[in-house]
Amino acid sequence: MAAPDLWSVDTYQTIIEPYLEQLYSTRRTDGIDPVLADADCSGLIGRLRAQAEDDEKVGGQQARFAAIETVFRNKFYALLVSVEITEPAFTQIWILLDTVGILSDEELCESGLVFWLIEELLDSQTIDGCRKVFDYLESRRERITSKHFKQKQLIILRCCNELLRRLSRAEDIVFCGRVFIFLFQSFPLGDKSSVNLRGEFHVENVTTFDETSTKSEDAIKPMDLDVPETGNQDASNAGTPATSAVDSTESQRSPGPSAKTSGALDDESQPDLDALYPLFWGLQSYFSAPTRLFEAASLQSFKEGIDATMACFQKLSAHTSAPTRPDESRRGIKRKRSESGSEISTTFNPKYLTNRDLFDLEVHDIAFRRHVLVQMLILLDFLLSLTPASKAKLAELTNKSVLYNYTLGAGDAEWANNTRASIASYLQLGSGNEGKFYYRMVNTVLSRDKNWVRWKAENCPPIDRPAVPVEQHIEAQRNLERLCGRKALPTPTGSSDLEFLSRNQPMESLQDPARYSVPSLESLYEGIQRDELDAEVGTPEDIQAATDAKQRKIWKALRASKNRFTLCEKIENGKNLKALVGAEEGLENIAPVESAAEGAGDGPGEAPPNKTAVQ
Repeated sequence: MAAPDLWSVDTYQTIIEPYLEQLYSTRRTDGIDPVLADADCSGLIGRLRAQAEDDEKVGGQQARFAAIETVFRNKFYALLVSVEITEPAFTQIWILLDTVGILSDEELCESGLVFWLIEELLDSQTIDGCRKVFDYLESRRERITSKHFKQKQLIILRCCNELLRRLSRAEDIVFCGRVFIFLFQSFPLGDKSSVNLRGEFHVENVTTFDETSTKSEDAIKPMDLDVPETGNQDASNAGTPATSAVDSTESQRSPGPSAKTSGALDDESQPDLDALYPLFWGLQSYFSAPTRLFEAASLQSFKEGIDATMACFQKLSAHTSAPTRPDESRRGIKRKRSESGSEISTTFNPKYLTNRDLFDLEVHDIAFRRHVLVQMLILLDFLLSLTPASKAKLAELTNKSVLYNYTLGAGDAEWANNTRASIASYLQLGSGNEGKFYYRMVNTVLSRDKNWVRWKAENCPPIDRPAVPVEQHIEAQRNLERLCGRKALPTPTGSSDLEFLSRNQPMESLQDPARYSVPSLESLYEGIQRDELDAEVGTPEDIQAATDAKQRKIWKALRASKNRFTLCEKIENGKNLKALVGAEEGLENIAPVESAAEGAGDGPGEAPPNKTAVQ
């Protein structure tokens, strides 16, 4: 290493190591939490920025990044060889990784440095240690993938794929699922990194089975579990394990009165499993390489295997009842215990055993049948995508690697449709609605997978939409306000004019006594006389308006009088209006009205003269 490089490494080491030691001393917990905040590294960020300005005169950015990486790697290796992951002091590794992540987001070091260190950390640990490292990754996922993801995605993919190669698909199923979920959450939905654009199949997945299709004499025979009824189960026997098929071999060889074989088939209705065995396991070669079905002989062999399998499954279901699972208190299934003491379900191997002696037991297992039938549905959907009608919909697509020249004939297409309908009906069998729920789940997954197949055939166009520009959003908002703005509503027939509510009137005008005081009979009589004069001349509209105003004032005068019933007889329907002022003198006879609005105003919504009310 050149002298300037050594000087640069020493310089950054004197800056970084004191800050790391300070962060170690202030950390109060020994686990992966809490997350180191940006404010905790503000002093280090300031020093590194100042030093970067000075180093620009000596070397470029690449040399500065290399020096900072060397400092962190030396510190990382020193901690890795001296501290075990189970020790509380291992929290220094988490602090170092948090610091590197913050500096990479601030563009003070390589963007992928944090994942380079995590990749080496995973390589140095056992599977149990990798689980703890992955706990750290899951807790920091949003933070370390939010910035500069383009520079990190290949490192993340390589790191997770190397971890998956170390894990067992049979023993570490949950851990494998965590790794896949981390990848799905980190990468965008439309990323092409996991898409099989060339349409390659996993032809290396070869299924081997026995050459002889006859089982040995000591093979285990299928038998229903002797599970007692729930209502007759004694409390003292609640924990007794149920008798399994494997543990009851001797009882099957010499069945006694206590053996329960109600699910066993008669010899006449027993399916020929010896003939089915090679046909059944021979289907796996077509599942791993579907393009073999383009040959007529292979397609005929596939159809025979499917038909024979469905006939066997339907015959078994016709003579056996749906499986029922006893309560947990009466189950004899052994369980593993985790380190914390909690029970976890036993793991299983996803690749079934193909030994002939186990085939009888496997075909009597409903889970095994469903697994195979779902494989059949996937391959039948592949064949139905090669019909002329389906290929016409994909003719204009660009990715020709997943578009095949083979076309399925009409007869074969009819067989595929009928077989698919038969499998769908079979999967819906079961106690209650359990079978229907299972088929609904499977059908939903397969229907959505068709959309992804078309997306791949379109050469995976971007599925994310760009953000809406601010100007376009503002313009749309204005148009919406204009279209949905408040409009003037039509005045209902017979209602008063409410325009006075919108006028800006001073508070003094609201305190005018004329707005709330009851008018005198004399003022009302004078108004009636003016209306009579107006009714004698003018246009028909003016005459009608004056007549209506006169009637309103007569009604108000009767309303304001105590002796309104007597006055009704004296005025004689408006012929003797002088009685309004002749019968009563002074204001002491004027009765108060119920509200100021009833005694004031001359609007068109007033009640007619003959509408009186008792005080």
